[in-house]
Amino acid sequence: MALYLIAFNDEWVPDLTSEELRERGASARALIEEMTVAGVFVFSDGGLDASTVVCSVDPSSGSLAFTDGPFTETKEHLGGFAVVDVADDAAARYWAGRIAVAVGWPQEVHRFPRRIALSD
Repeated sequence: MALYLIAFNDEWVPDLTSEELRERGASARALIEEMTVAGVFVFSDGGLDASTVVCSVDPSSGSLAFTDGPFTETKEHLGGFAVVDVADDAAARYWAGRIAVAVGWPQEVHRFPRRIALSD
């Protein structure tokens, strides 16, 4: 089994009405339940945008500097994600496709390079 990150960019989310957001949320929750029953669900979260930023942390001076900004200069940032534990790329692609259909916007799939146990 391998861990995969299935994520979307906040810029990919279309403007939706409150009702549309509730419907997509219900679809996503139903899919998370299905993934849990299938034994592949590890963790997910969403609704990340500029309003959820807490701080920026910079270690480059030799000590940690916590600031309210500046943040990474980019027009794109993570909007939400799911982590799944599946057998292979094909299975990760399957679940990413299911997520894309449930929420109605594109998803990216990333394979974590290796598992790191706390005892490593």
